[in-house]
Amino acid sequence: MFSDALGDVPPGSAGGLLHDDTRFISSWLLTLDGQRLSLLKSRVVDYYSAGFFTTNADLPDLRANTLSIRRFRFVGGGVHEQIAIYNASLEKVRFELRLAAGADFADLFEVKSRVRDRSAQIDVEHDPDEALLHFHYEREGFLAETNVQVTHSRMIQGMEGDEVGPVPVTIEGDDYVWQIDLLPRHTFTTILRVTVRVNDKVLQPMHQEFGEEREHSEGALSMWLDEVPRFQSDSSLLRSVLDKSILDLAALRITGELGNEPYVLPAAGLPWFMTLFGRDTLITSLQTVWVGSELARGALHLLGGLQGTEVNDFKDEEPGKILHEVRNGELTVLGEKPHSPYYGTADATPLFLVLMSEYWRYTADDDFVRARWDKVMAALEWVDRFGDRDGDGYVEYQTRSSQGLGNQCWKDSWDGVQFADGRIPYLPIATAEIQGYVYDAKLRVAEIAEGLMDDAPFAERLRKEADQLRDAFNNDFWSDARGGYYVIGLDGDKRQIDSMTSNMGHLLWSGIVPEDRAKIVAGHLMSEDMFSGWGVRTMSQTDSGYNPIGYHVGTIWPHDNAIVAMGLAKAGFRDEANQIAMAQLEAAGFSEHRLPEAFAGFDRNLGRFPVPYPTACSPQAWATGAPFVFVKAMLGLDARDGKVTIDPRVPESIGRVFIHGMHAFDTHWDVEATGTNGDVRLTS
Repeated sequence: MFSDALGDVPPGSAGGLLHDDTRFISSWLLTLDGQRLSLLKSRVVDYYSAGFFTTNADLPDLRANTLSIRRFRFVGGGVHEQIAIYNASLEKVRFELRLAAGADFADLFEVKSRVRDRSAQIDVEHDPDEALLHFHYEREGFLAETNVQVTHSRMIQGMEGDEVGPVPVTIEGDDYVWQIDLLPRHTFTTILRVTVRVNDKVLQPMHQEFGEEREHSEGALSMWLDEVPRFQSDSSLLRSVLDKSILDLAALRITGELGNEPYVLPAAGLPWFMTLFGRDTLITSLQTVWVGSELARGALHLLGGLQGTEVNDFKDEEPGKILHEVRNGELTVLGEKPHSPYYGTADATPLFLVLMSEYWRYTADDDFVRARWDKVMAALEWVDRFGDRDGDGYVEYQTRSSQGLGNQCWKDSWDGVQFADGRIPYLPIATAEIQGYVYDAKLRVAEIAEGLMDDAPFAERLRKEADQLRDAFNNDFWSDARGGYYVIGLDGDKRQIDSMTSNMGHLLWSGIVPEDRAKIVAGHLMSEDMFSGWGVRTMSQTDSGYNPIGYHVGTIWPHDNAIVAMGLAKAGFRDEANQIAMAQLEAAGFSEHRLPEAFAGFDRNLGRFPVPYPTACSPQAWATGAPFVFVKAMLGLDARDGKVTIDPRVPESIGRVFIHGMHAFDTHWDVEATGTNGDVRLTS
């Protein structure tokens, strides 16, 4: 549920109660004598709950700040909301309390743009005897309902005292109305419950108090929460950021069952992307595989189960391809949008292979990987046959869908890929980082083929293909301009798209960069043009298209910086990796220890605090996972062949880092490090 600081969802706003990509509450406005309340303080408490503390404005018959008004909201299944109003004065106060509710059943795609008017198709029924509002919307193949009910309204003595008597509620239009005579030192309380229905599935509120999550955790999620490692550090900043990330990962979980196997995996982000994304989910799982491998297992299981099987132009689907995004709203269900699922991404498929390898390295779960070898082979087939559209050895993208994405790399906004002079390139486009992912994927699959599937000839073929890709890539994507750097991609005419971007750091991570060029790349990434002091910008300030608040052309993305940091560390630039890690952790300290999806590329010296991107998701999965990558880079943590190893270079400002119960090889490990000294041992 997305509301303003007062807890309200004003009509016409982008707020509301969202489920399965449908808005079930579009208006939720509390007024006192016709006036909105005045904010004292509000915040999220648990990831499923929030508290809003307000008071009354100055009214003709009521002095400002006479009443203390609190709203406690619990979201899960449906909504349970408690409203309490305390009269701190020595006189009886009379006022009208009104809560206006509405449901427009907008599809999530419309919420962010233009909402079609469904009012003629929405049936609204009132049941005054049950204090019930019922909103019903139905088209062939799609049904949605919202039920709002006041379960009780009463007067109590004091703030938490004995009940004095009931307070009647009436319904006027779609508003609940209470006429209240509130005695001195008395409190009026009421509870509202919102239930929703999507086709045959009915959801009812599961929470009504703070701190209840453990009672409602089930299956793989509960196991993951119980098993998550415990982090300690001399740095209170690092501890706080990691604690927040653990809670946010729980908030972003998707659970379910496919093929009689339960799964838990991270959705992409709140409020707009609480769904399965290929790229986002895979990268988040890569970030957290050493924290909780269940997330990676769930991602591989579900994404493999939804792997493309046919050529479908509307959905940009091809056999072996890993999806981009799944949606469940009306427009998708009825076929007006292609997201059932939509496959318009060129990087998810190689990242699927990278994650399969990383999961295998950390878990030695041979049976899981062996059972999905056909998925691995199908993904490789897609890379070579459909991904490489013209046979030049590179994976390119170009949508075939009337509603497809123009850019199908991680910088998938319309202008996310551009020339240094700001021109937009012609499709199809082969971006640099995707070639790096393919290179890494083929080497990793070769390792599995040889070590698990006993297929040395296939492994040798993959290694040869990777070597050929590496040689060609370093010829075609390298520019001698600006002291030498990797361009962001090749356009439809095989011309270099010559903007300088953070994608170079992804190349270090994939290992496709020769040693003699790695130092040059590191220098660019840490230059004043790229590094703001809070992190590496998505685009150099020297490029014409640079915009510090442009979505992919100058902003700073935590997940991007995490990949860059890992790339720098892998190439031996440990101090530079730590510099990025510390900058990002310090940035999180300005936003309640949570890294947002992205923030502005302004120089740190300008404002001395990071500026969030205007519509950034928070929490957002791969930003939530980024701090775990920074810790991994500091520790030089790795797991392979049944062993956990570290090569620490922990910044002095962090001091000691201790991880109790790290997951690897179906057991738990303790990891401890200070500076360049460290120790790994099995948990006793």
